[in-house]
Amino acid sequence: MTLDPSPLEQRPLDQPAEARNPQAQINLQDLDLDPFETAILPILRHFLAAVTAPETQSWHIAYATAAERWGQSVGLAIAHGLSELLCAIHACRETPVTHCDALALDTRALLTADEAMILLMIRYMRRDNTERARIAVENVTHGRRDASVIRAGLKFAQRFHAGMSRRPGDPAPARSEPLRIVQ
Repeated sequence: MTLDPSPLEQRPLDQPAEARNPQAQINLQDLDLDPFETAILPILRHFLAAVTAPETQSWHIAYATAAERWGQSVGLAIAHGLSELLCAIHACRETPVTHCDALALDTRALLTADEAMILLMIRYMRRDNTERARIAVENVTHGRRDASVIRAGLKFAQRFHAGMSRRPGDPAPARSEPLRIVQ
């Protein structure tokens, strides 16, 4: 998928009024994500729910989901890295990240523009695609090149980079060389 902003523009879907997130509009399959990136979507949504509604304590579900999927040692590390990245994104934005309800069946395969850009940012960082990662960071942070977002994203990408996995959906082993910020 290219980073053309037109498919990522917010527009309402033809959904019933009871839909949990009318801003969801991008089909998950259109992003060409790998199984790992697809698998982190519900965890991402639980963390975003915890930020916007702390009383839900959805972060518990995020950690439990990750531990169940990848085992405690890997799953909890994935959840923690994702949590750090989302906290950095939340801290640098003036508006909250729009997201779908992680428990809503009708939006499992749909994304908001914000969710799509976060997943693309992770995708490009995991593949060391600096040019596209830079554009995705700017889209996620509304034009800012926030060092804490970049640092958290690169840290996550280094630990869970794209490459050979033990089985589909498992993160690849850590890189021997660290990723670097390119200006």
